[in-house]
Amino acid sequence: MDRDRACQVYSILESLYGGPDSPRTFLVFENPFQILVLTILSARTTDRSVNAIRDTLFSRYPGPGDLAAADPQDVEEIIRPLGFYREKARRVIGASREIVDRFSGCVPGMMEDLLTLPGVGRKTANIVLDHAFGVQEGVAVDTHVARLSRRLGFSSRKDPAGIERDLMALFPKDAWGNLNYLLIRHGRAVCTARKPSCTTCPLGDLCPSGNGCMTKKPVRRGRSTGGP
Repeated sequence: MDRDRACQVYSILESLYGGPDSPRTFLVFENPFQILVLTILSARTTDRSVNAIRDTLFSRYPGPGDLAAADPQDVEEIIRPLGFYREKARRVIGASREIVDRFSGCVPGMMEDLLTLPGVGRKTANIVLDHAFGVQEGVAVDTHVARLSRRLGFSSRKDPAGIERDLMALFPKDAWGNLNYLLIRHGRAVCTARKPSCTTCPLGDLCPSGNGCMTKKPVRRGRSTGGP
């Protein structure tokens, strides 16, 4: 998809989901430390589930120093509903220790520093930089963003790093942070994983996967008997 058509898609999504009352984020946080921890915990679970444990977690561990000194079993018990709780506890405790030991107890505001923390990849780093510091270094690519990027023709790649590069080349920098939010909203409301509502999608005229083709069953072809 060329840049002009991509920007048309962005404008439509902005008109649908980008109103003045739009939260622009799915996690409830008060500071950089909270958005970092919550984003790490949000892997392979829902934002609603993460938000449900946030008050308990941060009332007990309000800052990096508190979480760095936490008993892993105590943290595991709090975050158990999120799944993969042992791994996630190790990551948030480890990240907190790094913040205390290497960054004077403050969440770093640079991509290269964030990527050195346990449990932090480019997706998490982009979210933290955008929401906590207002810095646009790239596009956070989660499952929704990856799915819609391929369906909308933004990228043909399957790896998050490649999709992010394509999105950064396609959209202006000041749209990178908001793009994640808009694609997630549309992915949840219309362009769902299993049953996308292509026939009623407002992007139908711009989307190469439109007109309901995503819901059609693939044509079965006979097996070839020649060649390896």
